[in-house]
Amino acid sequence: MSMVCGLDLHRGQITFDALEVETGEVWRGRIWSPDRARLRRWLVDELAPRAHGGPVAVAVEGCTGWRYVVEEVAAAGFEAHVAEPADTQAARGRKKRAKTDRSDARLQRELLQKGELPESWIPPEAVLEWRERTVLYKSLLDQRRVWIQRIHAELFQHGVALPEGEIRAEQTRAWLAGDGVQLSGAARQRISAGYRMLDATDAELVPLRKQLESFGRRQPACQALASAHFGIGPLTAVFVWAELGDCRRFSRSMQVVRHTGLDVAVDSSDRHRAGGYLCRQGPPTLRWALFEAGKAAARATSPDYDYYQAVKKAHDGKLAAIAMARKLARRCYHTLRAVDPEMVYAIPTA
Repeated sequence: MSMVCGLDLHRGQITFDALEVETGEVWRGRIWSPDRARLRRWLVDELAPRAHGGPVAVAVEGCTGWRYVVEEVAAAGFEAHVAEPADTQAARGRKKRAKTDRSDARLQRELLQKGELPESWIPPEAVLEWRERTVLYKSLLDQRRVWIQRIHAELFQHGVALPEGEIRAEQTRAWLAGDGVQLSGAARQRISAGYRMLDATDAELVPLRKQLESFGRRQPACQALASAHFGIGPLTAVFVWAELGDCRRFSRSMQVVRHTGLDVAVDSSDRHRAGGYLCRQGPPTLRWALFEAGKAAARATSPDYDYYQAVKKAHDGKLAAIAMARKLARRCYHTLRAVDPEMVYAIPTA
């Protein structure tokens, strides 16, 4: 006997919809206050007996929490599938009734049963670990930028004109700590707190960057990316590798551009066309890495320098970097497909 099951994940509950294929019996319910132990008991003590030793396929909503759910499903000996949230909801069609957790779980189960579930890639555990590190790095980077902007805004509030790029300089910090700048007591307190937060962020950010760069210099797929494409270094190569991995799951390079969210969406109706915009429906860390690599085309030594300058002249520098990011996404697709599949996920020893 075989079973097909759909899971809708929330922090407070997991809603499930399971079907025994031979009998057509449907089993629905919820797992309250879910965690790894409760899910494991439900899989082993409740779902497995109903399958009577037959194969079980489980579709999991690709949202926060999917990792531990997939790990427990695989540990129980079942087949795990991660549903891409946006495409799964698009498969619902025009909404005719209110959407509920039960309907979401049922939709995933029905799509999986028909073989129409839009699936997301389930990376190996080692790739997931390095992906977590890239997300942490990007979060720390964003946090550092936030505190720089806060210090810059506070200075401007008190009439101190200073370029944002000079905020982190040691000379600027010493100058602000002296008596030559007219600031209120609260402003000095806020600026001092901002600099302490920058120090705390850098204390985590700098070692993490070294760790990522060291890995990028030793991992074979990252080495291939960094050596083949101008602008991609050991750091950004890890970001690209962690999100794309084995590109054989893509049939053409434009699918990678779509995956990154760098493709342009256009709304048009009755010969009226609105301006295009980036979809941004993909890993933000991957978009950031490709965009940073794309900006390197502004250097005169870049092989894409002429193309970058042409786009910049027609539009602006930001759009030129985005155009280069799309080019790099397609090039990375071909590079990763050419890497030996056994070496794509090879994890070098320390």
